[in-house]
Amino acid sequence: MQSIWPNPGIAAADVPSLKLKWAFAFAGDTSRSAQPAVVGNRVFTGSAGGAVYALDAATGCAYWKYDAGATVRTAISIGEAGGKMIAYFGDVRSTVHALDAVSGQLVWKVKVEDHPASRITGSPVFYGGRLYVPVSSVEEAFAQSPAYECCKFRGSLMALDAATGRQIWKSFSVVDPPKALGKSATGTQLWGPAGAAIWSAPTIDVKNRVVYAGTGNSYTNVSINTSDAILAFDLETGKLLWSSQVQAKDNFTMGCGRGINCPEDRGPDFDFGSSPILRDLGGGKRVLVCGQKSGIVWGLDPDQRGKVLWQMRVGQGGALGGIEWGPSADLQNAYAAVSDLLSRGEMRPGGLHAVNLATGEKIWTTPPPALHCTPGTKGCSGAQSAAISSIPGVVFSGSIDGHFRAFLAKTGEIVWDFDTVRDFETVNGVPGKGGSLDSAGPVIANGMVFTNSGYGMWQGLPGNVLLAFGK
Repeated sequence: MQSIWPNPGIAAADVPSLKLKWAFAFAGDTSRSAQPAVVGNRVFTGSAGGAVYALDAATGCAYWKYDAGATVRTAISIGEAGGKMIAYFGDVRSTVHALDAVSGQLVWKVKVEDHPASRITGSPVFYGGRLYVPVSSVEEAFAQSPAYECCKFRGSLMALDAATGRQIWKSFSVVDPPKALGKSATGTQLWGPAGAAIWSAPTIDVKNRVVYAGTGNSYTNVSINTSDAILAFDLETGKLLWSSQVQAKDNFTMGCGRGINCPEDRGPDFDFGSSPILRDLGGGKRVLVCGQKSGIVWGLDPDQRGKVLWQMRVGQGGALGGIEWGPSADLQNAYAAVSDLLSRGEMRPGGLHAVNLATGEKIWTTPPPALHCTPGTKGCSGAQSAAISSIPGVVFSGSIDGHFRAFLAKTGEIVWDFDTVRDFETVNGVPGKGGSLDSAGPVIANGMVFTNSGYGMWQGLPGNVLLAFGK
């Protein structure tokens, strides 16, 4: 079985001696959501301010800067098209950009969705000369206005020609278009079905010629079987092949807290916010590992229309709970960090769990470490909302209190801990400040470990830095 790590360039034994090599700050930003991408000796990353950079991996010095004109939350995907190495990413205005990766010059850009609440949060994926782009939305937030006609957005996945940006196909995660449903108590027109945003990068199944995507909740009372589900689309045509829904009738908007535009049959807001992980179990068997905001890790059979093989609860779950942005996996286990940011009572937010890929059996649990801050203050939480990453023998996970940690994959023991809540001297001269770790996870490549620090949303501490660690 081939290794799943192209070149981490670092061994488990090296991790305890990791040291900060450089910090790069993003002027005016208070949150870091764009996962860095490493290709060769360059690091590519976007920002809340819309600036996209190519940096030297060893020094953090900038090769080029591009202004996207809107917040960039996605990672940058690199692929060869039209005889050039191209950097691809999406922004919160649902525009996909393609830049010359060497010079930073624009090759093409195209708006892929017209709904005003739509955005691209999951990374476009390059494969076979095509770019597969997921579309999500913040229409749930728009629904807080009593004058808003809720709801019409439908999540989608599309394939673009990587050389030109031409749309090859577009498939909606809500199959039927919205229809008028009647009026709200305030006389506003209501619509449905809607929702099933695709928040994360799709997963390519080369063997079956399929692309998988996880979806979020429904926004209306109209029942659909594609929300809170893993969807399988034909790679060539975009045809929806099957839907494996694990939470029916999860109908929710942010208006529910105000009694506005809230579906009568209200759900718990248990999105799939992370990408499905495809692994080979041997003997011709495979598994799709999927982390959900319910606090459950799912093992699905990609060769039997997403049949549930196993499930393991690792957290309480909730709107900002459960598995928020992404598990990781090696060849034996899946690893899931728990957010449960809003949990109350005896169970504290946070914690990391290892689950056997074949059986779903829990191998170990590492509870959230003790907090060294004043409980109840902003950012004082052990919630591990950010996506996690792993190399052979080690799992990296960040937390809302700003700690970036490394755990042994065999036991869950913490072997390295760096507190990012501090001021940083930066290579670009912009004042740098670390904060909460949330959203995008760390990247390990060529002997370096890169992570964002700063997330001023919800209960997090603001910050604006990309940090690089090495031996």
